[in-house]
Amino acid sequence: MIQYIFIDLDGTITDSQEGITKSIQYGLKKMGIDIEDLNSLRRHIGPPLRDSFKEYYNFDEDKLEEVVKHYREYYREKGIFENEVYTGMKEMFERLSSAGKKLVVATSKPEVFAIKIMEHFDLAKYFTDICGSTLDGSREKKGDVIRYALEKNHITELNQVVMVGDRFHDIAGAKENGLTSVGVLYGFGNRKELEEAGAGQIAETVKDLEEILMNM
Repeated sequence: MIQYIFIDLDGTITDSQEGITKSIQYGLKKMGIDIEDLNSLRRHIGPPLRDSFKEYYNFDEDKLEEVVKHYREYYREKGIFENEVYTGMKEMFERLSSAGKKLVVATSKPEVFAIKIMEHFDLAKYFTDICGSTLDGSREKKGDVIRYALEKNHITELNQVVMVGDRFHDIAGAKENGLTSVGVLYGFGNRKELEEAGAGQIAETVKDLEEILMNM
């Protein structure tokens, strides 16, 4: 019986595309790279920022720190709230909480930003904990965030935990920590990505996700 639901933030709880892509566009422009098509920057949503910038722009360590700094200049002031909660999410959290499930955010987003977002949308009250990455990059990969959430919440019965997310990294991070997982298709990933990562189940909609979680 699943007692703990670890859930990703970007693309799983909220549609954060506008704020993240505008922040990336701003950061890249500061580095001399002009990107007009914001949709082309969707690929950056989900993975740790440094990994993503390194993969697509081949930045060295100094440039990675610089572009992340510029990204956060915009994100901290504007991008963080250019964001909206997926329809039905709040109601799902209410029902899961009433059913005795313990909810924990596990996100590669810096924890300080994740807390602000959850409080801004009045969702933090449904959660036992909100766990994210560190600003200095020392805890950034999803597997590390999940491990941190398990340790912080003193969870040792791994068969009582499920990880929910929309990207490969969520599913791979769950597997790395011995957890089952549920992938969602309404976010920024796709079925092929989630199946290849090894998602235990896949939900097409928020309603589907609620049904799966209530029966685990």
